[in-house]
Amino acid sequence: MSTITDNKQAKRFELEVEGHIVFADYSLDANHLRIHYVEAPPQLRGTGAAGRLMEGIAQLARDKGWRIIPICGYAAAWMRRHDEYHNLLA
Repeated sequence: MSTITDNKQAKRFELEVEGHIVFADYSLDANHLRIHYVEAPPQLRGTGAAGRLMEGIAQLARDKGWRIIPICGYAAAWMRRHDEYHNLLA
């Protein structure tokens, strides 16, 4: 699994791939992680980078005991496609 970085100042999770950053803007209150927006730069689209970021976020949420609220359409679709993380949905 790829290592994601929690850029707390920018309130986004980041994954560097080949010198480019794919990121997910988030907010966290109590134990609810809201994923507002996931974006991959054009160079990374179609490479699975955003999916690897989401996998890292889901694993982090599992480790921390957070529940995920996917506001972003991509994040919601990713969560629907990955049964192993459905129990993280708030």
